[in-house]
Amino acid sequence: MTTHKKPKDCRLRGSTSHGYGSMKKHRGAGSRGGRGRAGSGKRGDQNKPATWKNKNYFGKYGFTSRSRTPSSFTINIKSIEDRAETFIKKGLAKLKNDFLEINLADIGYNKLLSTGKPKRKLLITTMHATEKAIEKIKAAGGEVKLTSQKPDKKKDEEAAPVAE
Repeated sequence: MTTHKKPKDCRLRGSTSHGYGSMKKHRGAGSRGGRGRAGSGKRGDQNKPATWKNKNYFGKYGFTSRSRTPSSFTINIKSIEDRAETFIKKGLAKLKNDFLEINLADIGYNKLLSTGKPKRKLLITTMHATEKAIEKIKAAGGEVKLTSQKPDKKKDEEAAPVAE
């Protein structure tokens, strides 16, 4: 048969120690050695090898804020030139006449930056590109087509017939 005991905080109201001896005993996290990963200091020798092996032991880890995720995924002209052969092999780019035709959205990028010099004629379709990148590609005999992913609401409203 089970016995039901009253908790100490009910029985010992008015006493300072609640049956734990001195006032400072049974206080907070100190009575259990600390909070979290406490105790890996001087005398925590058995815990030290665990901290050496685990590279993620120290530091803060948690969620990443949505506001800090990049809204634009960028690629340079130089990296396009360097990876052109792999893009062709994977079917992400096509060789048409003298042009290398690439749609950056297929590769996972939405902005073209101007670092590097184009060695061949490029036909690039992207959402955003810097003015300097467009100039460099046009100087090499290529072309940049800018597309917009979100359709303009005003254009859609003007094009749609009004029902009366």
